[in-house]
Amino acid sequence: MLREAFNVPNMLSLLRLAGVPVFLWLLLGPREDGWALALLVFSALTDWLDGKLARWLDQMSRLGQLLDPAADRLYIGATLVAFLVRGIVPWWLVVPLVVRELVVGVCILLLRRNGFLPPDVTYTGKAATFVLMYAFPFLLLTQGGSNVAAVARPIAYAFTAWGCVLYVWSGALYVIQTILAIRGAARTRAM
Repeated sequence: MLREAFNVPNMLSLLRLAGVPVFLWLLLGPREDGWALALLVFSALTDWLDGKLARWLDQMSRLGQLLDPAADRLYIGATLVAFLVRGIVPWWLVVPLVVRELVVGVCILLLRRNGFLPPDVTYTGKAATFVLMYAFPFLLLTQGGSNVAAVARPIAYAFTAWGCVLYVWSGALYVIQTILAIRGAARTRAM
């Protein structure tokens, strides 16, 4: 069990988790957007790498299945909070994504209460996270009046729109999975 916890993919996920408070501090404290951007890109690369290594080295574990989405959610949450505080994104964009997280959290609690594990991450959920993780660096680049900001703006808004739609949709899919699982368990108990 201990060996499973300290495999390379899990260590990369733990490294990503440790980067969340540093990322938040860079955005909200000294407002070092360049360093925050570098950390966000590093996080996205290690997110991709930990999944590849887990499959390649046959080091997939239950801990890794918990750490990876936790790191994703924390980065997304931290980024949304920091961007909202700094005025990079409006509140009406943040609220549906936060509500989605709360609803998925309730679904996980309901599933556990009924004896189920959390649902597997869906392709739509992975795609949503992937698109949002591309949107966030571009949103950081939109700050200011430079030529880079002008070029980044439409790209950032496109990735943000698609990422938000996919993220909310993936949350709806988790709700549907939860309802079907609980109904199925109730039918089985009734028989």
